[in-house]
Amino acid sequence: MADERTTSGRSATLDVVDETAHHHDANPDPISDEPGAHPIGTGVGAAGGGTVGAVIGGAVGGPIGAMVGAAIGGVAGGLAGKGVAESVNPTEEDAYWRDSYATRPYAKGRTYDDLRPAYQYGWESRVQHTNRTWNDAERDLEHGWEKAKGNTRLAWHEAKDATRDAWDRIDRRASESTAPDPYNR
Repeated sequence: MADERTTSGRSATLDVVDETAHHHDANPDPISDEPGAHPIGTGVGAAGGGTVGAVIGGAVGGPIGAMVGAAIGGVAGGLAGKGVAESVNPTEEDAYWRDSYATRPYAKGRTYDDLRPAYQYGWESRVQHTNRTWNDAERDLEHGWEKAKGNTRLAWHEAKDATRDAWDRIDRRASESTAPDPYNR
């Protein structure tokens, strides 16, 4: 849809994107335009898997084992990273947390707008830290919060539970686990 605006006698047409028309982010591949590309998740997974594979391969088979291990680990890690990235649809996550935040004990006295940056930080960080657990990544997340928090006034200790909640939701969805949501009993 277009929006006509007139500014000091000049007419300009602005293209307005109707984001509600896109129910699912197809993540098109930048080369083939096929859906399902997740270059960040795949890249992070491939790097982590390649490193682990090289270390194990090097310990077992020397330099040749390291090269083979890096290749195999890179492919396996890339697939794992893509799997986590595919489980995250920012539009769906935002809608889920907007509808669910008020049921969380840490949300008492806060609006969704207060907590939204923490939720977003959680789901985005889970993709970026594919090969790490929450406990392994938490210190880095704490250090990155000031940059990621946007307009919210929440300090890390106030945002941490919401960030962890969003991180754990991605874990549950990625593994298609039946692990219960600790706040919905």
